[in-house]
Amino acid sequence: MTKEHQNPSQGKRRLRNWLFGIIFLVLVVVGLSWPTNYYLEMPGEAVSTGQFVKSSQHTPNNLYLVTVSETSQPATVLQYLWSYTQKYTTRIPSSELLGGQTNSQYQELQNWFMETSQQNAIYYAAKKAGLKPQLNYKGVYVMQVQKQSSFKDKLQVGDTVLGANGHRFKSTEEMMQYLQKRPLHSQVKIMVLREGKKQFFTGKIVKVAGTGKPGIGIQLVEHVQVTTKPRLTIDAGEIGGPSAGLMFTLTSYETFTGRQLAQGHKIAGTGTIAPSGKVGIIGGVDKKVVAADRVGAEIFFAPTDTTGVKKSASNYVVAKKTARAIHSKMKIVPVKTFTDALNYLKQHY
Repeated sequence: MTKEHQNPSQGKRRLRNWLFGIIFLVLVVVGLSWPTNYYLEMPGEAVSTGQFVKSSQHTPNNLYLVTVSETSQPATVLQYLWSYTQKYTTRIPSSELLGGQTNSQYQELQNWFMETSQQNAIYYAAKKAGLKPQLNYKGVYVMQVQKQSSFKDKLQVGDTVLGANGHRFKSTEEMMQYLQKRPLHSQVKIMVLREGKKQFFTGKIVKVAGTGKPGIGIQLVEHVQVTTKPRLTIDAGEIGGPSAGLMFTLTSYETFTGRQLAQGHKIAGTGTIAPSGKVGIIGGVDKKVVAADRVGAEIFFAPTDTTGVKKSASNYVVAKKTARAIHSKMKIVPVKTFTDALNYLKQHY
């Protein structure tokens, strides 16, 4: 009776092959999980604006804002590759999306855009409804801190500057005039509101890039709050960006006037809103059309604004093409101003 013996070198080769296989598999898994330099944008959801509006008056529930879903972190290699199988998913380089900001600074900026959009919506809707909205000055938003500023590593995008050297200001102009009278390199102590808490930072007066005048070296935008009678506020939670401006204005107007603009029909739309009532261009309109169609919207308001793009790339043109591509029955309606959207609803409903 004989017994077979395994060749030692053959056993070693088999073990080595197993080890190589395991190492290769680990490398593949790690490689696919490795972050790229791209963020992904895809269709989000259509949400009733009425749930974000607080008022003693009745708020409508059939006017919808539409979102674009965005990855909070750069996509992994696997997510990046998989995105090519999703028709309305776009890959955005982080340099293009963030513009040199950190992720948290970008989010702060989006929150500022949303808050400004809400204030513009309330202000214009109140004026259009025949009310007298009041603008209350709150300070200035920090949009960017310049390289030469001594506050470079102290201030953050989204901070609100309330005052300087113990002085509180009633307007942005008053603050700028005060700072411009300070000697260059002199010390200044500013009061800032950050995440609801007051903080103080000390720095020096520098020449502001672009103007050459004394200041603290920030790019700023006025922070105002609108008050109305009856009182109306908007809180969109974690939704950021300015693109819900038009739909918030329609919702606020209907709340102020008590008129039923859509008579139960499901209306969606997008576009920024200016204090003048102009509706501005936004990004990701193709994804928003897809999201609006998914909830059965009958109408989709799309801006005709062509700021920074060719006429063939306006939100309205892209929205129409997308609606045709997905075989949607939703009607795409062009709007240049808030009045265009209001008149359409009055004429059809």
